[in-house]
Amino acid sequence: MRKLVLGLAVIASVFVNQKTFSQTYDQTLGQELNAISTSVPFLMIAPDSRAGAMGDVGVATTPDGYSQHWNSSKLAFIKQSMGASISYTPWLKKLVDDINLAYVSGYYRLDENQTIGAGLRYFSMGSITFTNDIGNEIGDYSPHEFAIDGSYNRKLSNNFSLGIAGRFILSNLTGGQGVGSETTEAGTSVAIDINGYYTRPMVVSGYKGSWAAGFNVSNIGAKLGYTEDEKNFIPTNLRLGGAATIDIDDYNSISVAFDINKLLVPTPPHYYSDGDTLPDGTISDGLASPDNIKFGKDNNVGIIQGMVQSFNDAPGGFEEELHELTYSVGVEYWYAKQFAARAGYFYEHATKGNRKYFTAGVGLKMNVFGLDFSYLIPAGNFNNSPLSNTWRFSLLFDMDAFSNQ
Repeated sequence: MRKLVLGLAVIASVFVNQKTFSQTYDQTLGQELNAISTSVPFLMIAPDSRAGAMGDVGVATTPDGYSQHWNSSKLAFIKQSMGASISYTPWLKKLVDDINLAYVSGYYRLDENQTIGAGLRYFSMGSITFTNDIGNEIGDYSPHEFAIDGSYNRKLSNNFSLGIAGRFILSNLTGGQGVGSETTEAGTSVAIDINGYYTRPMVVSGYKGSWAAGFNVSNIGAKLGYTEDEKNFIPTNLRLGGAATIDIDDYNSISVAFDINKLLVPTPPHYYSDGDTLPDGTISDGLASPDNIKFGKDNNVGIIQGMVQSFNDAPGGFEEELHELTYSVGVEYWYAKQFAARAGYFYEHATKGNRKYFTAGVGLKMNVFGLDFSYLIPAGNFNNSPLSNTWRFSLLFDMDAFSNQ
């Protein structure tokens, strides 16, 4: 039964027409709910345990095997010449038990200044049962999505690097099932990331360390849809962040990191209701058309225009634009460069999705491989959150150390 409900939710999300946007109002918040929706949101899920334990920070943390996702330009500064990683995350475990995200990535150093990377993420939504109009079963299907990418990253100086990544995305949620007169198909898209990383040493009160800053404009790409007539934005995103690390002594070090995210996707406007009088004196028909926009801007625009428009199109003005930012902060402690303890916090405004959670995790680094584990704890009065009990497990492999062994 749960799988059937999931299937219906998937189908509804695929074929809902964004142009018929309906607006709700939460009296307890005193603010209008106006979350931004995109296709293939799985691209924004943190794939690894290290970042997952630090509140989903990663754009400026020290380079590791998962930099391909967070900021591939960090790979230009990674010390090893070659490495690989794999991670597994059961997702929405509070609701169903067969949704999961798997991620594999790797990197290879070409020379002192150049590194290439690659990644593959696969998002499985379990199994659903399709039925016809009268409720008879017509077949089972396992919806799934995946993205495969590659990156080129280069040092431009001793402190600064740039990276670019290309990505192919496939989303098959319906298995070709028809809905009414509509024929469905797998949605595909291509996208790129453009990112940069800056780091340099520092000394604080006699303690040596380093600081870093980074940015990543990810998923700049074509809209994706499941029918010929309807295509939606993919989650183009701007991530900015910084990090600082202090070496307390030869055995102990501590890092603090902070990220800010902004979806570069147009905000849905607010429309006049059916029967309202428009500024030109005519009566609104209630349709979600450009002529019926009351506040905000038309979100049926091109990719580049949508990215630019996303900074000043919120119906609630500048205050709502600020609500569209999400914040992550994380702390990481290392002992003898072998054992790590991590904690973090993630915040999203109540009108834009209301995700708020604490995270924690541990890591163990051996000669050849490393193990990481993280756990998510919903904040406030959100114990029934579908994100409850989310855990991640990751493995990292140091090919240099393996060769030496």
